[in-house]
Amino acid sequence: MSNREPPIVAIIGVGEMGAAVAQRLRLSGARVRVSLNGRSADSERRALRAGLEIVNDDSALVSNAAFVLSIVPPGVALQVANQYRTAFAAAANGVVFADCNAIAPATARRIGAAVAGHPCRYVDAGIIGGPPPQDPGKPGPRFYASGADAHRLEKLNEFGLEVAVIDGPIGAASGLKLSYAGLTKGITALGTAMVAAAMRDGLGDALRNELARTQPQILRRIGHSVPAMFSKAYRWVAEMEEIAEFLGGEERGSTIYRGAARLYQRIAEEGAQRDTAEGLQALVDFCSAALASSPAK
Repeated sequence: MSNREPPIVAIIGVGEMGAAVAQRLRLSGARVRVSLNGRSADSERRALRAGLEIVNDDSALVSNAAFVLSIVPPGVALQVANQYRTAFAAAANGVVFADCNAIAPATARRIGAAVAGHPCRYVDAGIIGGPPPQDPGKPGPRFYASGADAHRLEKLNEFGLEVAVIDGPIGAASGLKLSYAGLTKGITALGTAMVAAAMRDGLGDALRNELARTQPQILRRIGHSVPAMFSKAYRWVAEMEEIAEFLGGEERGSTIYRGAARLYQRIAEEGAQRDTAEGLQALVDFCSAALASSPAK
């Protein structure tokens, strides 16, 4: 690929984030391929709506690609890397494979070991921020990258992404991502758990009033973040488990995040059963009242 030619970027995973990243790259001039093997009807609709090139053969997907970005649920990140080992063996020499998933540094290193010896350059990447807007002029999430070949991912700064290199080995970008997610999504889990407990004992109004009086910033955060989490809870289960692995032993706080994983699992299951989701609706009602009682200044 010359500097003037648009790169071919293969995206593994066409969920909300993967589809948005793919479309952002395409609108910024890159050639983008995606695979729909094993994906849902929603993924197919997203890919078609984004005008993406669909290639359902693993080898064809990565053939001649300059970059391969894995954007899948963290629980299957290693499985996906193993699945593409044969395809990488036949890929163009020098293809950059970036795992962009919310995984523990140890998982990132296991993925590196899985693709070692193949003609791809492995980059550990972590995405901080939500799916990018399709207007290339508007800021999107930041892709932190680490490892010996991390600088190669910076080429995608020319095609709508924001890539920042961390001076560190494989695992550094994943560690930063999980440190950030442990705070943001961990706070959401704590807020969900404590509000639910207060409401269970008839203390919801009292808790909301006290937070409005003494901790209005926390109340506003709960009001925004808890309802926004419901549709994402199923994706956050494995992420909480990865954060627990990143932390290590119980004395380091890992049990907190294993508990958060179970909490998000329960919410995901309740959300799938709309007729038995009264608890979720009660949380929504609390959060609506929270925002009304503590407006942003």
